[in-house]
Amino acid sequence: MTTPAPLPFEDSIGAWVPHGKFSLPPTASGPLTGLSFAVKDVFDVAGHPTGAGNPHWLATHPIPERHSPVVAQLLAAGATLHGKTLTDELAYSIHGDNLHYGMPLNSAAPERIPGGSSSGSVAAVAAHLVDFALGTDTGGSTRVPASYCGVWGLRTTHGLLSRDGLVPLHPGFDTATWFAHDAGTFERVGQVLLPPSTFSAARLLVLRDACGLAEETFQPALQAVRSALADLCPHTEELDLAAPQSLEHWRQTYVTAGAFEGWLTHGDWISQHVPGFAPAIAARWQQAASVSQDQAEEAFAQRAAIRARVRASLGTDGIALLPSAASVAPLRTAGGAEIDEIRLRTLRIGCIAGLAGLPQVSIPLRSAAGLPIGISLLGPAGSDLALIRLARQIHQQLAA
Repeated sequence: MTTPAPLPFEDSIGAWVPHGKFSLPPTASGPLTGLSFAVKDVFDVAGHPTGAGNPHWLATHPIPERHSPVVAQLLAAGATLHGKTLTDELAYSIHGDNLHYGMPLNSAAPERIPGGSSSGSVAAVAAHLVDFALGTDTGGSTRVPASYCGVWGLRTTHGLLSRDGLVPLHPGFDTATWFAHDAGTFERVGQVLLPPSTFSAARLLVLRDACGLAEETFQPALQAVRSALADLCPHTEELDLAAPQSLEHWRQTYVTAGAFEGWLTHGDWISQHVPGFAPAIAARWQQAASVSQDQAEEAFAQRAAIRARVRASLGTDGIALLPSAASVAPLRTAGGAEIDEIRLRTLRIGCIAGLAGLPQVSIPLRSAAGLPIGISLLGPAGSDLALIRLARQIHQQLAA
């Protein structure tokens, strides 16, 4: 194997992991020729170690012999790969601070966090060091950092993109995703990775319970997107999607089901290696180890019911409007209690798409104070590419 070239630029924002500073040329020319990308360090790249945000993982897993299918697809479409970016440990956070590798700079709001667990990828895109970057989204790890850093992001329909060659977290929720700093590039990548979609929105569902969890600074943008969508959708309905339950109940369902899956996936390795996680992430794995089979089966049944309910609400022609996160990006100096409160509210929003296995695109907008915020559209299964195009149309309309 030829020695890969180093990065053609200095990593001035701390987005790349130490073992990820290399470049690979495309394997063919195609629709992404001339574009560059980076990958979150949970995707396999042949000949380069996958670290998953933890040095013990890096030291105890073999170097991959083949690319993740998603990485291979992008290289075959003409894109140039610029290395591997930082992730929260085993992707088990939406904060963006790694005990071992630090926190990348959020170029859109330098005094604020980038969000995680796809922190390095979103930071690299926000700083325009690459044109797009692969991330993952389990509970919000693309939608939240996209919102915090003012870039485009998509949680894909669960199972639509291959998860082979991808370090799992909660397999029943994990999705391969990407960020881009402009809408045109975002859609170009979608055209390569996603199947065609004939979805057309006729009904708009405004999710009151999800919108009510966001800070007041989100409300003007939510209203602006709602007004733009009203011109396209003949019917608009406001509803509390989780009623008579609550989104907190749905979050707990997600946490229990996901934690059980995560411990089944990684529990033996964690018990054997005691990998020195950051305290908050260690506490999540400790909780995951305590989930019983009965608790998991109840959560899986709840997940199935929620999935059926959300999908029935959308039908084949509905889209839902909701915030991508509960707040603007917290300050880098924010305390643990503030971070935890924001995290819980954000996961109540983010769990909807995860439990339902549905695509959600985050449109980058700005608050009245000029801070990045994301407003999301949630669509039926497989509507990903059409959802991107609808989001672009709305964004263009608001920018006019």
